[in-house]
Amino acid sequence: MDQQITQAVSSEDTMSSTSVGMSDLSDEILLCILRHVSVCDLLVNVANVCQKLRTLCHDKTLLTNVSLSEEYQADDLLVRDVLKRLANHVQSLSLNGCYWLSGSTMELLARCRGVTHLDVTGCRLSTLRLSRLLSSLSSLRLLAFDVAPGFSSDQLSSQAVDSLSRLSELRQTLLTPSYGVVPCCAQLRKLMLQFDIRDVTRDGVGVSCQLMVGQSSVPHYQQLEEFTARLAPGEVNQTLLLLYLAVFSVHVPKRLRVFLVSIPGPNPAHWPAAPLLAQSLGQRGDLVALQLPRTWLDSLSLKRALEGNSPKHLSFSRCLALWPQVFQSLLNGGVKDAAKLDSLNLSGINHVPYSECRNVEDQLVAETMSQLAVSCSNLKHLNLMHTHYHHENSPGSEGESHLCASLAKLRNLRSLTLPACTLSDGLNSHQSSTRNKLQSPLFQGLKKAPRVGLQNYKPDTESPVSGDSTSGLALLMAGCPLLETLEVIGPGFASALPRLEPCTRASVEPRGMCAWARGVGDVHLAALQALARLRCLTLAGLPGVIRGTGLVQLARQCRDLRVLSLANLGSLKTMNYTAALLDMLKHCTQLQELRLEQPYLNANALFFEALSCCSRLQRICLISRSGTFDPAATETFMERCCHVIMCHMFMGGTLVACRTLQKALLDKFSAERLALSVVIYPLQHEDLASVIRDIPLTLLDRITLFQSHVAQPPHLSPL
Repeated sequence: MDQQITQAVSSEDTMSSTSVGMSDLSDEILLCILRHVSVCDLLVNVANVCQKLRTLCHDKTLLTNVSLSEEYQADDLLVRDVLKRLANHVQSLSLNGCYWLSGSTMELLARCRGVTHLDVTGCRLSTLRLSRLLSSLSSLRLLAFDVAPGFSSDQLSSQAVDSLSRLSELRQTLLTPSYGVVPCCAQLRKLMLQFDIRDVTRDGVGVSCQLMVGQSSVPHYQQLEEFTARLAPGEVNQTLLLLYLAVFSVHVPKRLRVFLVSIPGPNPAHWPAAPLLAQSLGQRGDLVALQLPRTWLDSLSLKRALEGNSPKHLSFSRCLALWPQVFQSLLNGGVKDAAKLDSLNLSGINHVPYSECRNVEDQLVAETMSQLAVSCSNLKHLNLMHTHYHHENSPGSEGESHLCASLAKLRNLRSLTLPACTLSDGLNSHQSSTRNKLQSPLFQGLKKAPRVGLQNYKPDTESPVSGDSTSGLALLMAGCPLLETLEVIGPGFASALPRLEPCTRASVEPRGMCAWARGVGDVHLAALQALARLRCLTLAGLPGVIRGTGLVQLARQCRDLRVLSLANLGSLKTMNYTAALLDMLKHCTQLQELRLEQPYLNANALFFEALSCCSRLQRICLISRSGTFDPAATETFMERCCHVIMCHMFMGGTLVACRTLQKALLDKFSAERLALSVVIYPLQHEDLASVIRDIPLTLLDRITLFQSHVAQPPHLSPL
């Protein structure tokens, strides 16, 4: 064993070296090391090295809680072998997103009779197989699964229903209108729902929830403590949610302390029982988390819900009428202890249609945010997307007046989403004179109204801000050393593939209309290199980026970057930062996920050669309306990066060319990469929606469709 793994320890004083073998390490140290090894490698490979490692690999601390969610190399045979070895040890088992495993493999989960927590979301599991599985798992207390088309609770055996009656937590992903197994779960304390039902079937027939009205088994939630619902766009999803909530109009569970409902779109369906719910939540004084659509709550109801409580998660995304009450409750004693707040989503809370004469009250105020940072001192996740902050860099103004200086007081911040204009220190002389000229009464009658659609990009707006334009940003970087996730999104950004905020261009601010956002460019991106712990970075809708040189400096210092999303940087008529992007990718050795969206992306041999330097890359998504790709270079890239299991490309080109490359990649690599998901399709094709429907939801939700991931309601994530 000493010959297999040996570490040389050198002393700087004596320059002598000694050999320390694994037999010299304590069991506690070895167990700490083995916790970073996948369970498949532990049981199949490491356990066969020697008797000592075999004993340690079967330690209960390693096998009690097991996740196979991203074991992309594990085929059915390997998983069956692992399940056999785990049968007498595992208590919590997650196969979330294991879409490539067969239904027969799922049936072998019944061997793990001691399992209390089971997550099979995204797996192939029919109603009959689910019934047989539940019949064998009498100790089950948590279940997460998909309610797919064809599901019928009538096919569940009496033993399965008996197991469901003892569940305390249920997570359902609804892919068809149904109550799922909720009516069978009389002791539920936690219910998490994800609604992802299409309004129209593949045959073009509208989906209806009328059949559900006649069901006699309506859930009552007597013991319910936590209710979470996350909806994809669509009227069917909203109708189904109201059916789930119908009983709340009659009786609000007395123990309810978490209520999170996320409905995308500008006009969520109204729910008359919302004020009654808010009043009930405020009476007990133990509210933990709250999120309601903007049409469900008024200021008075919100005040009653928060008064006397110390919540950990609050979300008021796009609640325009509530933002004065939100700050009043958080700053003026409406909340019992604001220091307990862990996550806060203020996305779009003061968003109004853009005008040249934007009022001060429509912007974030640095002083108010400073007070918020003091009150909510333990905040870890903050989302300020779709807001505005315009810093006036006047002579004599101090850095402490900048919004970034206020946010720097959040020392425990782990993830942050900012509008691009918050990074600016003010307008330079050229931008200021241009803006003042447009605001002059002389020019008001001559000014054209902004066109609906893509705005003309003016080259003169690419001039960098003069002077020290990153002093505010530098304060933020220094004050938040623990920041791991950062999203900077421009006010005019609208993805070609949005996830939860589908919108027409008429509802989006015209790109480039915010002069402060136009001033954010390469120098600001370079300043982000101070975030040494940065792991996830999203940059979207930044017209001020010229050559992208800041990306290179950032990548050289942020060596642990795992997730990167870049969208619509610089001009939309060309891609000026290609050279810098290629240089950046060569430094991203730890990158596992890349999403790149640009109207004119050239995925040629040079691009894929640079991308091949990301040896740990697993998931890639390219979106380009007029982009091109090199089939031979794509295939060579897939050969070099053997860990890539997702390749989604929505580009220009013909349907024949896209299908030919997709078939070639699947034929060549599917046998050795069972989890491989390859989708190559013209972005502007009329059948794109039906193609997206076939993508595994775990990949679609995670990377393909654009969305913010900061301070959002919890997904049906692995255990």
